[in-house]
Amino acid sequence: MTQTQIDSILQWTGAAAIIAMHVLNAAGPEAYPYNIIAAFVGTLAFLAWTIRVRNLPEFTVNVVALLIGFVGLYKAFG
Repeated sequence: MTQTQIDSILQWTGAAAIIAMHVLNAAGPEAYPYNIIAAFVGTLAFLAWTIRVRNLPEFTVNVVALLIGFVGLYKAFG
């Protein structure tokens, strides 16, 4: 598998998970905590991609999103 193919898989995985998060958010409170899990998975995929392509602004956004996601997961399962 080429570097470009791996990058594409990471981006599409992140996009699919973030779309799933938005769908779950629209479903309402009964989708909790699955919406947070979907956001977390999407953010991890995008974070991996930003590290690979060395995109510092996007990396920063994803690190902050992961920190917020940790709080949400802790509240959901802690």
